[in-house]
Amino acid sequence: MIEKFDLCIIGAGSGGLSVAAGAAQLGLKVALLEPHAMGGDCLNSGCVPSKALLAAGKAAHAGENAAQFGVHYTAPQIDFGAVKDHVAGVIAAIEPNDSQERFEQLGCTVIRAAGRFIDRRTVDAGGRKIRARRFVIATGSRAGVPPIPGLADVPFMTNETIFGLRDRPDHLIIIGGGAIGCEMAQAHRRLGCAVSIVDVGPILPRDDADLVAIVRAALVGEGIALHERATIDRIDQADGQVRLMLGDGQVIAGSHLLVAAGRKPTVDGLGLEAAGVEYSAKGIVVDPRRRTSNKRIFAIGDCRVGPQFTHTAGYEAGIVIQNALFHVPAKVNYAALPWVTFTDPELAQVGLTEAAARAEHGDAVRVLHWTFAENDRAQADKRTEGMAKVVLVKGKVAGASIVGPNAGELIQTWTIAITAKLGLRQLTGIIAPYPTYAEINKRLASSAFTASLFSDRTRKIVRLLQWFG
Repeated sequence: MIEKFDLCIIGAGSGGLSVAAGAAQLGLKVALLEPHAMGGDCLNSGCVPSKALLAAGKAAHAGENAAQFGVHYTAPQIDFGAVKDHVAGVIAAIEPNDSQERFEQLGCTVIRAAGRFIDRRTVDAGGRKIRARRFVIATGSRAGVPPIPGLADVPFMTNETIFGLRDRPDHLIIIGGGAIGCEMAQAHRRLGCAVSIVDVGPILPRDDADLVAIVRAALVGEGIALHERATIDRIDQADGQVRLMLGDGQVIAGSHLLVAAGRKPTVDGLGLEAAGVEYSAKGIVVDPRRRTSNKRIFAIGDCRVGPQFTHTAGYEAGIVIQNALFHVPAKVNYAALPWVTFTDPELAQVGLTEAAARAEHGDAVRVLHWTFAENDRAQADKRTEGMAKVVLVKGKVAGASIVGPNAGELIQTWTIAITAKLGLRQLTGIIAPYPTYAEINKRLASSAFTASLFSDRTRKIVRLLQWFG
């Protein structure tokens, strides 16, 4: 027996749930397939638990620098198991929004089984045959495991398992210095663990190097050992310790190992060949409308070729709804794609970095800077280590980079500016409440006009105008 639906969604992570909620509320008959936990990686082993753990680390760290305000604390007593209870509690508080019960109440048929295409229009889900007018693949990604000799023979964690660890590691070694690696390093260091990061390149390689230097200084200042541009010859285990033998002869031994070396799209077992869907090791190939080579099938989020963020999956869900439901040929536009690494200080980016802009546009690039030391709120909070940059290409905003407290919030001004094609003069007209970090963005925009405003030519014009009363 074949069950027929208007829309079949494979994967109940952030992207799949967004499409399912929209389609069901618009009256479509929707099948939602998910063999694992509802909410996907973001809720269960990604964004939500990592930010909850970072919040615990921030609370433990709060007294570290309090003496500069005249406030003194004793050393914090950390109950690592209770910290993990906090993490689990945050997940539980959000869980109802992503639950099977909620989506069934919206009208979806939720099938707790993996989906596998058996032809171009039919999916098998635990023995049930599903045929739909349109399909959306939203299966996400999983932790990549690099082919390091010996890694498969030692115990290691990924983002999918580390949040279940209830005993505090004595020494956590992290392979990978991207956002996940740096966030987990700082959170665990602040919770009392020794931490080492090993990366084949520099940490946070996609971000502006000048701003990454500020994050690097913060991590090192808190006692995290960074081994950048390092090769790992092999890994073994001895005397209850995991050991990494580096190419330069160093040996790093620790109690626990976390692999945070990138993500792999989850495409195995989907039967994509039977569906006529083109894919590679980088993910499912899609066009700007997020259609696959089989135009009845869309792919969104981490499983397709492209940027891997929770917010891109949610954004692409909207693109799919416009295309599949309303037949509007909407296309993705990532000129204003923001991302944030939630270290302390935070590191945020939207659009082009300075290096990317110069590589693409050469002399047409102009860069503006503003430091947090020039902001009164940052001075009051003694958080002056930050900096903001705006990248202009032929006078138009092409990107912005911010490192400092609340950078993830501050970057939204520049996301709006790029999306709405706002000019710097429009941003200078904003009334920013005083004293706030948000003044940094206005000051940064205003700095573009400082030289011309106070030039000799302007001075002469002002003197001339005085003759007219």
